[in-house]
Amino acid sequence: MIKTVYFLALFSFVLMSCQTEKNINKYPVTVGDIEFDEKLDDPDFKKCTPEKLISLQYYQGEKGFNYKGEKLAIIEKLQKEKISSETKMNGYITVRFLVNCEGKTGLFRVQQMNEDLKEIVLDKELGDRLLRFTKSLDGWIPQKIKGFKTGYYQYLTYKIENGKVSEVLP
Repeated sequence: MIKTVYFLALFSFVLMSCQTEKNINKYPVTVGDIEFDEKLDDPDFKKCTPEKLISLQYYQGEKGFNYKGEKLAIIEKLQKEKISSETKMNGYITVRFLVNCEGKTGLFRVQQMNEDLKEIVLDKELGDRLLRFTKSLDGWIPQKIKGFKTGYYQYLTYKIENGKVSEVLP
């Protein structure tokens, strides 16, 4: 009798485990999380926290702009690059990315918008040049929460006026 109960319990456990489907969530853990895309992202870039933990946004954690030399250093470097477009268009090009706990960047995404903030492609070449410029910035400082370094999402929005970058936001 005990063997029969044991056998039935084992059989039902095996039967249930075979029929259990893997629960795949099609939504990110946090709104705005950037999912790894093998076509776009460097496979060597690593997040510092496990995938199920929330990544911080640029405005959480320590106050200030977490770049060596602050935003002014980025603006000065951008002015030296003289990145512009022959097309005299106006709008915004935003590059969003993740800074990990080592200060390395990855998971870059680009969005272009017109003056009315409607998503369009203003100038693909200009967007590509601003993406390369943003990727070249190597002075990002990790956030600290209770003394521990952590990664965070950051963005730079380039305001374009007459084909030239007129302002860097935030």
